[in-house]
Amino acid sequence: MYTLVKPLFFTMDPETAHQQVTGGLAAFSKIWGAKSLIKSIYTVNDPRLERKVFGLKFKNPVGLAAGFDKNAEHIEDMANLGFGFIEIGTVTPKPQPGNDKPRMFRLVQDEALINRMGFNNKGAEVAAAKLKALKNKNGLIIGGNIGKNKVTANEQAVDDYVKCFDALFDVVDYFVVNVSSPNTPGLRELQEKGPLLHILNTLQDLNNQKDEPKPILLKIAPDLTNTQLDDIVEIVQESKIAGLIATNTTISREGLQSDPKIVQETGGVSGKPLTKRSTEVIRYIAEKSNRSFPIIGVGGIQSAEDAIEKINAGASLIQVYTGFIYKGPGLVADICKGILRNS
Repeated sequence: MYTLVKPLFFTMDPETAHQQVTGGLAAFSKIWGAKSLIKSIYTVNDPRLERKVFGLKFKNPVGLAAGFDKNAEHIEDMANLGFGFIEIGTVTPKPQPGNDKPRMFRLVQDEALINRMGFNNKGAEVAAAKLKALKNKNGLIIGGNIGKNKVTANEQAVDDYVKCFDALFDVVDYFVVNVSSPNTPGLRELQEKGPLLHILNTLQDLNNQKDEPKPILLKIAPDLTNTQLDDIVEIVQESKIAGLIATNTTISREGLQSDPKIVQETGGVSGKPLTKRSTEVIRYIAEKSNRSFPIIGVGGIQSAEDAIEKINAGASLIQVYTGFIYKGPGLVADICKGILRNS
């Protein structure tokens, strides 16, 4: 079915298409029997897909990456499409509109996207309220991807991460500290060892005061050098956070074949051009750390083979976003079936 409607959606602005798809899915799901129909088509249930990672039990290792459901508005609809976990956000303490539109662009020949959304979201309190209102998670794991507001200086960034942590603590299963988006000015400077350790250690101190601490992960950029990746490994081990998500979008434009006018748009590239590099980062970190902590692999997963390659490189779980847009909702089931064939 997706192959029939995809050309229509691809005539729209990407952000408009996203709203049409999520809105249409939400409307369809209200029809009697629709949820059961969607689940029967897209969900793969098999105990061999279950994973225990960070102390959490995942129904399957395929997650929806942050950015798709920023405000936790489509949790149940996405769960019905077969995801084992969903990561909301990036969420900031205060609502913010993000960057001016247009801010998302398709690179069709490259099966990729450029986005410079700029952490557009309704704020941590709104996301928390949406998650509190969920009637039944049905074993679905939900992650909270947190960031700082654009107007917050880097010197005060830790305060924003703490506010998000406090607001979401009771309604998410794990946290992701996002300092790797290229679309908030100066944000990637927080990936340097000193400021990053300050943020992570502060959150870990708060976390350890809780009766049941939540796993805290760090999401990193694919553009880091090996020396910087070495620092990341040391930071994870020193701060004792639960693990990493590798990787965010890239600022590289190497090898892109799409319209040069679109390629030159500022923002981060996601999708197929990121496949190789994100896998390289996963493999390097897994080997450098002697697989001492889990990694969620994300970036350019367009098929079951791509997902399995990342798992073989060292990823315990994987996430999709751009591949989901280009290949459709059947991608989740295809990956699950591929993992079962290789198990």
